[in-house]
Amino acid sequence: MAKYLYRLGQWSIRHAKAVIFAAVALLLVMGGLVLGFGFEFDEDLSIPGTSSQDTIELLKEEFPEVGNAGGQIHMVFKAPEGKTLLDPDVQGKLSEVVAEVQSDKAVEMIYTPEMLQNYNADQTIAFAMVSYDSVAVEVSQDSIDRVQEAIQITEDAGIQTELSGDVEVNPFKMEFATEVLGVMAAFIILFFTFGSLLVAGMPIVTAGVGLVIGLLGIVFGTNFTSISTVCLSLAAMLGLAVGIDYALFILSRFRQEYARGYSVNQAIAIANGTAGSAVVFAGLTVVIALIGLAIPQIPFLAMMGFTGALCVFIAIIVAITVVPAVISLFGSRMTPPVDRKRTLGEGFAERVKLSGKYMNGWAKLINKFPVVVALAGTLVLGVISIPFFNMELGLPDDGFYGEDTNERQAYDLLKEAYGEGYHAQLVVVAKATDEDGEVMSKLETLQQDISGMDNVNYIANVIPKEAGDMAVIQLYPVTGPNDSETKDLVNEIRSASAEYEKDGMELLVTGTTAANIDISDKLSEALPVFAALIIGLAFILFMIVFRSILVPLKAVLGFVLSLGATLGFVTWVIQDGNYHELFGFAAAGPVLNFLPIIVVGILFGLAMDYEMFLVSRMREEYTHSGNARKAVLAGLRDSGGVVTAAGLIMIAVFTGFMMASDPMVKVMGMALAFGVLFDAFIVRMMIVPAVMILLGDAAWYLPKWLDKLLPNIDVEGEAIMETMDEPERLNKKKPVEVENI
Repeated sequence: MAKYLYRLGQWSIRHAKAVIFAAVALLLVMGGLVLGFGFEFDEDLSIPGTSSQDTIELLKEEFPEVGNAGGQIHMVFKAPEGKTLLDPDVQGKLSEVVAEVQSDKAVEMIYTPEMLQNYNADQTIAFAMVSYDSVAVEVSQDSIDRVQEAIQITEDAGIQTELSGDVEVNPFKMEFATEVLGVMAAFIILFFTFGSLLVAGMPIVTAGVGLVIGLLGIVFGTNFTSISTVCLSLAAMLGLAVGIDYALFILSRFRQEYARGYSVNQAIAIANGTAGSAVVFAGLTVVIALIGLAIPQIPFLAMMGFTGALCVFIAIIVAITVVPAVISLFGSRMTPPVDRKRTLGEGFAERVKLSGKYMNGWAKLINKFPVVVALAGTLVLGVISIPFFNMELGLPDDGFYGEDTNERQAYDLLKEAYGEGYHAQLVVVAKATDEDGEVMSKLETLQQDISGMDNVNYIANVIPKEAGDMAVIQLYPVTGPNDSETKDLVNEIRSASAEYEKDGMELLVTGTTAANIDISDKLSEALPVFAALIIGLAFILFMIVFRSILVPLKAVLGFVLSLGATLGFVTWVIQDGNYHELFGFAAAGPVLNFLPIIVVGILFGLAMDYEMFLVSRMREEYTHSGNARKAVLAGLRDSGGVVTAAGLIMIAVFTGFMMASDPMVKVMGMALAFGVLFDAFIVRMMIVPAVMILLGDAAWYLPKWLDKLLPNIDVEGEAIMETMDEPERLNKKKPVEVENI
């Protein structure tokens, strides 16, 4: 692999302007396609085949008035202080709003509070329901805008008005302000690494080009397949983080080779063949892990994996083609201070960067106390992992948004008016199990039984089918959709179905809580299989690369530690509510149900990135010297600084997404930020080198028969370095021994 990437680097140097032009042209083409075709995100997070989803499909078929109802927007009103919604002046304003919205031809019907009789006890809160002639996802933005403009009438009159419903009234938008903060932090880290504004900016620019191409491709893809907005956020997180890191790895190796005496062009090609090989291998590990999200056969999860993999793959291509081209164009302006004096910025960076004497000092400390360091790191991660064993899964609702958001304000108004259970409506379908059976004669008893169950507030509606073989019961619990009592109620109704089946009637349940239970169960079943397949494949790949059994075993066991700590910390903050406000979460609640499987796929790929860049240098040194201890210290000295910078950059990028308002994006950003923190700085920089020192030569043992069977992948670029001519000296001094320039 290394020699092909070496030649690719030479080709990129010779055609630098054409490569850069091609990247920019592709970006413009993708932008044109998106402008021409538009986009249409699909927020469906259902899982076909689950009980709750099958019930929804049954409702659509048998009760179209319930299952196939058009999209709805609820206009929630709260009267001004000292007034009620029945006061004549308030009623007049409500009528104006209704008339304005009704003028939209897409509106099928508006049910006013008077028609619905849904006033709360003191008649200060109620809602009007706007029903459209098309399903929620097909309601046009013009219709949504008309409602938002109309409610200004009541807002101006001092009547608080909020919007909710199944129509997305607050369309998704990338919150660039928070992401920019993450990028700025990454730029500062890069400046401290290199001491040059130009060099620090290059990885961000190249990563940005690749990211925009990938995101435009995803947006364009919404015209042909089902893609949710959370896919875009996840892909943006990954594409930006790995794009910067991969450029950093190649740029750092280029500067090392230049400092050793090679010319600019030689150093670029060597960097592309060596660090570029590690980038390709590590990047493909991430891609494989992301594509593996399709294993559980959950549509929205598979699409998250595919879209994330697309952005990571583009980041790899950009790193091994565009990055060498950009370095060659800037030439000597990208080189380290070998044959010239350090600039002011380089001198400042040299004093603060986490390499050089600091990394040497850390290596010596681990060398002196390997047992203490390994045990300390393991103990810390083990303690942090403890809350994971009590983790509860769920799906955030509007109650998890910040108090200043429209989603949260509408949620709180409805809760104030009707109680927490209003947001946890359950739909029970009573269905005859026999072809000639009926349920009408059993409905009264069924209603009494359901009303007598714990946590049932009231039954709102009963809709029998004309044929008499089926009926729908709509009920409201006392507690909210993510409360354990509501989950217990769903399970109680499902358990009661077994008793009713003796009388020829089956009970099916759907609703937010029922769907959350089914999704969480499905994901929990899929997680062990997914993790085993991904980790098993990675073990084999790492065994091929490092020609060892214990090194890949140590790598995956270290990942298990960082994974447990990540999920334990997230549970401690999100579910247990410890310092959740400090991290920007409006309320404590269950952990996002698809977070564990997402973290397994993504964090595993990123963890193997750091393992690759750190241990490949150890492997390179070991093959040359045969000294295991010296190899570990060389790996820390030469690659420790760049792994540290790469980890900090990823944490900065993920923290930027953690500051987003969307609860799902926020929790994913938090999990990945702390996952990288635990893995890069405790597992890879503490436990891995300490264990490698303790293992000694045994770390690199591979049976001869197995060595002959495994293909030889030259990730370290040994074939290149063996055939390279003596470096073209840039000065008369001895070549510089660099650890991480």
